[in-house]
Amino acid sequence: MEHLSRFENAALLHHYTDGIKCRVFVTTFAGAAQQWFNQLPVGAIESFQEFRSLFLHQFASSRKVQKTEFILFAVRQREDEPLKEYLQRFNTIALEVPAATQEVKASAFSQGLLDGDFFKSLAKKPISKFDAFLARAAITLTWRKLK
Repeated sequence: MEHLSRFENAALLHHYTDGIKCRVFVTTFAGAAQQWFNQLPVGAIESFQEFRSLFLHQFASSRKVQKTEFILFAVRQREDEPLKEYLQRFNTIALEVPAATQEVKASAFSQGLLDGDFFKSLAKKPISKFDAFLARAAITLTWRKLK
């Protein structure tokens, strides 16, 4: 969970003891987390590890699900969507999939393209790395502006 990870990084940086971690962690709570903590019986937590486990158990459903490469293959250029907008939308989604390789991104991006000038240029001269797609798209978009 992101909140816990950020706290643990700060605690490590500041060399917090186990007891200090427990006291400081609770000060980062708001809303549902604060309500949950307030309902715990006094003395219910004996270590930060126990606090951490209870917290994770309580808020596990709040955890963001890691997106996989498969989601990239579901991204398709819309009929009325210019190349620049499709590229921006694809990039935004690709940032959520840090494990995706250059090759996977390139394959997913090209499979989502509509049949047009850029698609035809890829058919004539294929590209296997996503960075190369970005470079060629930039050239194509600049060329279109000059026309």
